[in-house]
Amino acid sequence: MLIDMKELAPLLREVKTIAVVGAVDKPGRPVDMVGRALIDMGYEVIPVHPKRSDVWGLTTYPTLADIPEPVDLVDIFRAPQFCADHAYEVLDMNPLPRVFWMQSGITSPEARQILARSPITVVENRCTKVEFQAMGISR
Repeated sequence: MLIDMKELAPLLREVKTIAVVGAVDKPGRPVDMVGRALIDMGYEVIPVHPKRSDVWGLTTYPTLADIPEPVDLVDIFRAPQFCADHAYEVLDMNPLPRVFWMQSGITSPEARQILARSPITVVENRCTKVEFQAMGISR
Protein backbone atom coordinates (compact mmCIF):
# COMPACT_ATOMS: atom_id res chain seq x y z
CA MET A 1 0.00 0.00 0.00
CA LEU A 2 1.38 3.38 -0.99
CA ILE A 3 1.27 5.90 1.83
CA ASP A 4 0.02 9.38 1.01
CA MET A 5 2.63 11.49 2.75
CA LYS A 6 0.27 14.50 2.93
CA GLU A 7 -2.18 12.40 4.94
CA LEU A 8 0.67 11.23 7.17
CA ALA A 9 1.97 14.78 7.86
CA PRO A 10 -0.21 15.48 10.96
CA LEU A 11 1.05 12.26 12.60
CA LEU A 12 4.67 13.04 11.71
CA ARG A 13 4.36 16.53 13.22
CA GLU A 14 3.77 14.81 16.58
CA VAL A 15 7.00 12.79 16.36
CA LYS A 16 9.66 13.82 18.88
CA THR A 17 11.73 10.68 19.47
CA ILE A 18 13.17 8.53 16.68
CA ALA A 19 15.00 5.21 17.13
CA VAL A 20 17.40 4.63 14.24
CA VAL A 21 17.95 0.89 13.80
CA GLY A 22 21.24 0.08 12.09
CA ALA A 23 22.81 3.36 13.21
CA VAL A 24 26.46 3.93 12.29
CA ASP A 25 28.40 7.17 12.11
CA LYS A 26 30.54 6.40 9.07
CA PRO A 27 30.70 9.49 6.81
CA GLY A 28 29.05 9.00 3.45
CA ARG A 29 26.68 6.26 4.61
CA PRO A 30 22.98 7.13 4.16
CA VAL A 31 22.22 6.27 7.79
CA ASP A 32 24.90 8.72 8.94
CA MET A 33 23.57 11.52 6.74
CA VAL A 34 19.96 10.92 7.78
CA GLY A 35 20.75 10.45 11.49
CA ARG A 36 22.74 13.68 11.63
CA ALA A 37 20.03 15.54 9.72
CA LEU A 38 17.33 14.33 12.14
CA ILE A 39 19.46 15.49 15.07
CA ASP A 40 19.98 18.86 13.36
CA MET A 41 16.22 19.10 12.80
CA GLY A 42 15.73 18.89 16.57
CA TYR A 43 14.59 15.31 17.04
CA GLU A 44 15.68 13.16 19.95
CA VAL A 45 17.49 10.42 18.06
CA ILE A 46 18.21 7.10 19.74
CA PRO A 47 20.75 5.00 17.83
CA VAL A 48 20.28 1.22 17.85
CA HIS A 49 23.17 -1.07 16.91
CA PRO A 50 24.08 -4.46 18.43
CA LYS A 51 27.83 -3.80 18.66
CA ARG A 52 28.23 -0.05 19.11
CA SER A 53 27.80 1.95 22.29
CA ASP A 54 28.28 5.47 20.92
CA VAL A 55 26.95 6.70 17.59
CA TRP A 56 26.78 10.45 16.89
CA GLY A 57 27.98 11.03 20.46
CA LEU A 58 24.74 9.47 21.75
CA THR A 59 24.13 6.43 23.94
CA THR A 60 23.47 3.57 21.56
CA TYR A 61 21.32 0.59 22.50
CA PRO A 62 21.82 -2.97 21.23
CA THR A 63 18.09 -3.57 20.58
CA LEU A 64 14.82 -1.68 20.58
CA ALA A 65 13.87 -3.52 23.79
CA ASP A 66 16.84 -1.90 25.56
CA ILE A 67 15.61 1.66 24.97
CA PRO A 68 14.42 2.96 28.37
CA GLU A 69 11.95 5.56 27.07
CA PRO A 70 9.00 5.80 24.67
CA VAL A 71 9.79 6.09 20.96
CA ASP A 72 7.47 7.75 18.45
CA LEU A 73 9.04 6.46 15.24
CA VAL A 74 11.32 3.50 14.49
CA ASP A 75 13.51 4.26 11.45
CA ILE A 76 14.90 1.07 9.88
CA PHE A 77 18.25 1.05 8.06
CA ARG A 78 18.54 -2.73 7.67
CA ALA A 79 18.19 -5.08 4.73
CA PRO A 80 14.63 -6.25 4.02
CA GLN A 81 15.25 -9.75 5.38
CA PHE A 82 15.71 -8.27 8.88
CA CYS A 83 12.59 -6.07 8.88
CA ALA A 84 10.17 -8.78 10.04
CA ASP A 85 12.29 -9.41 13.15
CA HIS A 86 12.28 -5.68 13.88
CA ALA A 87 8.50 -5.59 13.38
CA TYR A 88 8.14 -8.25 16.08
CA GLU A 89 10.51 -6.24 18.32
CA VAL A 90 8.34 -3.16 17.83
CA LEU A 91 5.22 -5.05 18.89
CA ASP A 92 6.93 -5.79 22.23
CA MET A 93 7.63 -2.10 22.90
CA ASN A 94 5.52 -0.38 25.55
CA PRO A 95 4.14 2.02 24.58
CA LEU A 96 4.06 1.12 20.91
CA PRO A 97 5.73 3.56 18.53
CA ARG A 98 3.35 5.32 16.16
CA VAL A 99 5.39 4.72 13.00
CA PHE A 100 7.55 1.88 11.63
CA TRP A 101 9.57 3.46 8.81
CA MET A 102 11.70 1.52 6.32
CA GLN A 103 14.15 3.76 4.50
CA SER A 104 14.57 4.25 0.76
CA GLY A 105 15.10 0.97 -1.03
CA ILE A 106 13.67 -1.09 1.84
CA THR A 107 10.33 -2.85 1.63
CA SER A 108 9.05 -5.86 3.56
CA PRO A 109 5.65 -7.42 2.94
CA GLU A 110 6.35 -9.62 6.00
CA ALA A 111 6.91 -6.64 8.31
CA ARG A 112 3.84 -4.92 6.90
CA GLN A 113 1.75 -8.05 7.54
CA ILE A 114 3.12 -8.46 11.08
CA LEU A 115 2.14 -4.87 11.92
CA ALA A 116 -1.14 -4.83 9.95
CA ARG A 117 -3.39 -5.40 12.97
CA SER A 118 -1.53 -2.96 15.18
CA PRO A 119 -2.15 0.80 15.34
CA ILE A 120 1.37 1.38 13.96
CA THR A 121 1.64 3.20 10.63
CA VAL A 122 4.06 1.46 8.25
CA VAL A 123 6.07 3.45 5.72
CA GLU A 124 8.26 1.71 3.15
CA ASN A 125 10.86 2.84 0.63
CA ARG A 126 10.96 6.47 1.79
CA CYS A 127 13.66 8.61 3.39
CA THR A 128 12.74 10.32 6.66
CA LYS A 129 15.13 13.20 5.98
CA VAL A 130 13.73 13.85 2.49
CA GLU A 131 10.08 13.48 3.51
CA PHE A 132 10.37 15.57 6.69
CA GLN A 133 12.19 18.34 4.82
CA ALA A 134 9.66 18.26 1.95
CA MET A 135 6.81 18.66 4.45
CA GLY A 136 8.64 21.33 6.43
CA ILE A 137 8.53 19.16 9.54
CA SER A 138 11.10 19.56 12.32
CA ARG A 139 11.17 19.93 16.07
